[in-house]
Amino acid sequence: MKSVLHKAATRGHANHGWLNSHHTFSFAGYHNPERMHFGVLRVLNDDQVAPGRGFGTHPHDNMEIISIPLEGDLEHKDSMGNTATIKEGDVQVMSAGTGIQHSEYNKNTDQEVKFLQIWVFPNKRNVTPRYDQISIRDIEKQNAFYHVLSPNPDDEGVWVHQDAWFHLGKFEAGSTDSYQVKKKGNGVYAFILEGEVEIDGQKLEKRDGFGVWETDSFTLKSVSESRVLLMEVPMSLEHIGQ
Repeated sequence: MKSVLHKAATRGHANHGWLNSHHTFSFAGYHNPERMHFGVLRVLNDDQVAPGRGFGTHPHDNMEIISIPLEGDLEHKDSMGNTATIKEGDVQVMSAGTGIQHSEYNKNTDQEVKFLQIWVFPNKRNVTPRYDQISIRDIEKQNAFYHVLSPNPDDEGVWVHQDAWFHLGKFEAGSTDSYQVKKKGNGVYAFILEGEVEIDGQKLEKRDGFGVWETDSFTLKSVSESRVLLMEVPMSLEHIGQ
C-alpha cells in the first residue's frame, strides 16, 4: 500500500473576510506543485462563509462538483433554473458539462455556513449539465461507512460521471470498520471531519487528509467520537474524459 498524509495545518489558506477557506489541493492563490490532485480528485475546499454572504454567479464546465454542508444553510441558484437550499445532512452534485453558471449564498444572517466544496474530473466531456441533491438522514449508519455517491444513477445517493464512490461514517470511540476498494486501480482519500482515528496505524486528527492506493482494503479505528469522509477515485488521469 502506498499513502500520502496531508496534515490539517499544511493546507493552503485564504481569508477574504466573508470567506475563510482551507485548500487541501492547489486552488486560486494557493499553488503547490506537490499537491495538485489525488488521482481525479482535483479540489477539496473547506469553506466557511459569513452570515448573508456568498459566491456570486460564476461559470463552470467539464467538472463534477459536489457540495457537502457541515453546518448552516447554503442557498443555491443556477442557470438550469434550480433554486435550492442544502444543509447538514444533504449532499449536492452538479455535472457542469458543456457549461453552467451558479451562485451560492449563506441563507442565514445570524450564523456561518460551513461546507466542503469538492471537484472531480469527469470521465466524459461536454455532457448535458445536471443538478441533484439528496438527504442522507435516512441512509446514514452508526459505526459503519455508508455510500452517498457512486457512478450508478440507480444507487442510493447521488451519482457522477466518474468511477468514484464517496462514503461517510460516524463512529463511537473504539469502533472499527473496514473498507473494500470498489474498482482496481482506484485509491481512497480519507478526510477527517471530526475526532481522531487510525487508518492502518496512521493517526489522523480533525481535518487531516490521508490518501491510500495500491491496496484492496484498509481498516479504520475510531480513537474518539469521529466523523469521516472517504472519497474513492481513479488514480490515473487517463480516466479523465477527452
